[in-house]
Order: sequence, then structure tokens, then C-alpha cells
Amino acid sequence: MASTDTILQGVNVLGPVNESQKKILTPKALAFLALLHRSFNPTRKALLERRKARQAELDRGVLPDFLPETKHIRENATWKGAAPAPGLVDRRVEITGPTDRKMVVNALNSDVWTYMADFEDSSAPTWENMVNGQVNLYDAVRRQVDFKQGSKEYKLRMDRTLPTLIVRPRGWHLEEKHVTVDGEPMSGSLFDFGLYFYHSAFESVKQGFGPYFYLPKMESHLEARLWNDVFNLAQDTIGMSRGTIRGTVLVETILAAFEMDEIIYELRDHSSGLNCGRWDYIFSVIKKFRQNSSFVLPDRGCITMTVPFMDAYVKLLIQTCHKRGVHAMGGMAAQIPIKDDAAANDKAMDGVRADKLREVRAGHDGTWVAHPALAQIAIDIFNKHMPTPNQLFVRREDVQVGQNDLLNMNVPGQVTEEGIRKNLSIGLGYMEAWIRGVGCVPINYLMEDAATAEVSRSQLWQWVRHGVTTAEGKRVDKQYALKLLKEQAAQLAANAPKGNKFQLAAQYLAGQVTGEDYADFLTSLLYNEITVAGSPRPAAKL
Repeated sequence: MASTDTILQGVNVLGPVNESQKKILTPKALAFLALLHRSFNPTRKALLERRKARQAELDRGVLPDFLPETKHIRENATWKGAAPAPGLVDRRVEITGPTDRKMVVNALNSDVWTYMADFEDSSAPTWENMVNGQVNLYDAVRRQVDFKQGSKEYKLRMDRTLPTLIVRPRGWHLEEKHVTVDGEPMSGSLFDFGLYFYHSAFESVKQGFGPYFYLPKMESHLEARLWNDVFNLAQDTIGMSRGTIRGTVLVETILAAFEMDEIIYELRDHSSGLNCGRWDYIFSVIKKFRQNSSFVLPDRGCITMTVPFMDAYVKLLIQTCHKRGVHAMGGMAAQIPIKDDAAANDKAMDGVRADKLREVRAGHDGTWVAHPALAQIAIDIFNKHMPTPNQLFVRREDVQVGQNDLLNMNVPGQVTEEGIRKNLSIGLGYMEAWIRGVGCVPINYLMEDAATAEVSRSQLWQWVRHGVTTAEGKRVDKQYALKLLKEQAAQLAANAPKGNKFQLAAQYLAGQVTGEDYADFLTSLLYNEITVAGSPRPAAKL
């Protein structure tokens, strides 16, 4: 293998690096990132081009179906995914959140089984957030993450086994513009994965778990194959046994739903299951079929987990995972306790109970919460109905899901002006916070992240594009959408602190709700607003 100095030729860091971050951005770690980038970025870019070609097919009216060329994989009942790894046998309640130091300590102190530390949808990828997040996880794995903020101390509870740490890197479509390799920005996925793995793979095993990841936004089994290739090279490079890494794939695109068997197959030695990424999944359905009037959906609140296309997706995911011996994880409870209204809080928590009961009865092996206060509700439900560490033995052989089931858009409900305003408020609220560097935002007692903002703006685009008529009898056109956008932005800005970014958010959102331009992802659209790339500095001189 080439020397570190040789590998680092052509590698530049454009973001500032302070003393605490130098232990992360070491020459050897950056050389590891460069190795990953040079090995896999051409394939990553080719797969992103493949996404565009697939979208063009969908725009022409070609509907997705199970792949004929991989039928042999789906019909072969003998192959299995990897056995559950240490710390991943029982995953009944997982908490998720960004990687700021306070969140890391609070999550690891929560009464849950795992913590998904998120560099993706609940983090705004400022350079500071991404690198400080790596510092915090480096310290957390080593149980050295305690800190003091003002008069308050944050300390890990070391009197018990801590939740297993799982890291979610950014999706394949996102870049890290603050590090360039041979003149091009690094893949955000490889940056996030590479730094955590390089520094903490062996230490995580020493602590009794391992280098575990949640893998987002995949649209095909070929993208899972790329992750598996990355895992193999990464393990080979540091001298770690293949199969030590585990990856749980978030099935959050409609195209991935048709390739669940194949995704597990590609990752099988590293697979720790699939997860129902519900909000991104709804976003994907709207996004992929946005040109097709047969896929127009009503207000976001009408799209529950029991509508036909969502119910089919859940059942197929559980059946597929358990057939292959891997975990089938449930979705997010995004509610936040309502402290000043007991009746409203009771109603919200009853909704959480009903959702978690649906999941455990369906056969899920665990579920997600966004707030520690919801953990006990989920624990009580899963402990009562799942006395075993998981439900891998629940085969769901009764399930028969085909193409029509996954594409059944029979969703009761209407489009209302209230629904439009709610979408605008969520979209503006999230985008404004994201531009300020905050990726996880409480709005109306729900913890909103990028996925829910994507649903909001995609629905608005779809309704305008197809000239939907509201329940009040108003046709939704460009002028109407922009009028309501202006009103919502003015109202939010008036009630926000000075220096807020609502008008800037409104400018971006205005280009996304008229049924004309449509950015692939809001995060890609807004990324340049939060980059601070300065003059390039050779990585070898950091």
C-alpha cells in the first residue's frame, strides 16, 4: 500500500480545524478517506446517474415492479443474512437524534436498547456539525464524553450497559464540500462512515458492540452492493475481519421496496436488517410519481400507516426480513410531550401507544422514538407483546404483496387549505432552521426533520402541478400557492427572533411549490447556504 504522504497528494481540507478536531482529521484518517473516495466515487456517481435514468422512465409512465433479473434471489429460500451481532440481538426501542454532545450524552443515558447517532436527516451538515459530531462519537465510544455546560454537568450513567451506538452517515447523493480529493468534493457518505470507522471500529468491538451503521436513501440493490464493497475494503484496510460491520438499511424509497430481498442479499454478511423509514417513503412515492396524476395524495395527515400502500410496504418488509433471519425495525414516533396541556398530551401519547401496538403485533422487532419521554411507552408495549429479544420467528407467511399492493394509492381524504398552510409552515420552519445549522426542529409538538419537510414541499408541488381542487372548492395553482406561502412566511417571521431566515427560506421554497422546478432534495438545494469553505490546505500539513 502507498505511503500516507503519497495518498494525501491531491487531498485538501477547506474548512477550519480547531485543536479538538485535530484528533479526528489526522493525516492517516484523511488518507483512509482518500482511499475510499478514489476507490468508490466513480461508482457512486454512476449510480446517481442511474437514478436520473430511472426517473425519466417513471416520468414516461413506466411503473416499478419486482426485477425479473433477480427473481432467482427472491425465490431461493436457503440464503440468510448475518446472525445478529453483539448489542443488536434485542433492539426493541431505539432513540434517534443528531450528534451534538448534549444529545449524545442524553441518548446514551436513555432507557433504550440502541441510539442512532445521525449525520443525516436530523443534522444540518455544516462543517462544524459534521466534524464536532465525529469528535463527540469518538469520545462516546471511549466513554469520555462527559462535559459541563454552564452550571450543568452531563455525565454518562456508567452503572449499567449503555445503549448500542449505531451511526447514520449521509446518503449517497450528498457531498462534503469542505474536503476535496483530486479537485472534487468528497462523498458525504464516505466522509461520515470513514472517519467514524477509522477511529472507532476496533474500540467499539473492545467496548462490546461494533462498527454499526444505518444506511439511508437507497434506491436499488446496486447501491447496497456499493456499501458492501466499501465495508469490505474498509475492514481489509485496517485488518478487521470481514463481517464485523453491520448495516441496517432504511427502506425509505418506493424503488427500494421492490428490491428488499436483493438489498439484504447484497449486504448479507453485513446485514442487520431493514427499517421502515415512513416519512421518507411517503416523500419518495410523491417524488417519484410526481408527474403521474394517479398518484396525487390528500393532506399529509390522511397518509397513515394503515392506508393500503403503507400497510403493504410494512407487511412485505417484515416478511422479507424474517425470511432472511434479520431484524425488521419499525418507524419513528416523532411526538414531543405537551407539557402545558394535559388533555392534548394524553391524546398524543395514546396515538403513540396505538402506533407501537400496531408495529409489535405486525411482527416488528423494534421501533424508533425521537424523545426520551416516549421510550417508556414503547418499552411497555414491546415488553408486553414481545417477551423474546426479537420476533425473527414470526414468518408472516400469510402475507401476499404484489406490485399493485405497493402502488395502491387509494387513500381516503381531501386536500384542504389548512393542509396546504400546514405544509408551508413545516417546510418554512424546517428550512429556516436548517439554514441556521439546525437539522432537528420541534414544530407543533412534533420533532420534524428533513423527511417531513420533503413531504410538505413535494405535496405542494404535486397539488399545483395537477391543479387539485381543495375541499373548500379552490383550485390550487401557482398564484394561490405563492399567496399562501407569502402569508405563512410573514406570520412566521413576525413571531420569530430578529435575524431569522424565514424570508430566505421562503425564496427557496417559492421555487419548489409551483409545479415547475423540482430539486432532487431540499438538503442539496440549500447546502451552499451553510458551507464555509475557505482556502484549500493540503491534508498532509494539518
